Amino acid sequence: MSAVIDGTLFATTFLTLFVIMDPPGTVPVFLALTSTMTAKQRAKAALQAVSVAFGVIVVFMLFGQHLLNFLHISVPALQASGGLLLLLVAMDLLTGKTEEPTPSGKVNVALVPLGTPLLAGPGAIVAAMLAVQGSEGSVAEWVAIVAAIVAVHLCLFLAMRFAGIIHRVLGEGGTILVTRIAGLLLAAIAVQLIADAVRAFVLAG
Repeated sequence: MSAVIDGTLFATTFLTLFVIMDPPGTVPVFLALTSTMTAKQRAKAALQAVSVAFGVIVVFMLFGQHLLNFLHISVPALQASGGLLLLLVAMDLLTGKTEEPTPSGKVNVALVPLGTPLLAGPGAIVAAMLAVQGSEGSVAEWVAIVAAIVAVHLCLFLAMRFAGIIHRVLGEGGTILVTRIAGLLLAAIAVQLIADAVRAFVLAG
């Protein structure tokens, strides 16, 4: 099995993206953005949002390295900046600082802001690029990264598709609790990224 997929890399990438993209945390935002839609329209919006997010992340995953080379940015620098960015996102989750966008008939909310930047935001993009940067490029590792990204987006789709049911089950308190736990885990991931970047800079120097 390890020759087909790198289980450790899959688990690491999946958990990192799951915490950053936070499927349970998208439920209240999705409900707010689609409050005027029918159940059928909501299902379509969920599929569109996940498709957009998946496309954005895959593009950066495939061509992120070329962009780094063009801009002469090192992997440790990307790790440090990504860690700081994730730490800011974690603080927002822990303190409950969230925006409450209102639905608009002029813009497809499934594309903007739901697909990007709420789902495929800077944190998720950086995490996907770092997963590729940290791998050795073997088939098993590529399969693990792609499978992890697909699995997280499947979780996102299911969370939004059944947002009404999930919200009723968890309630307001449960949704807030899940968000706070996600923030704590994300903060730990951010600190680890920064520590790894500092270590890389020290060894390089």
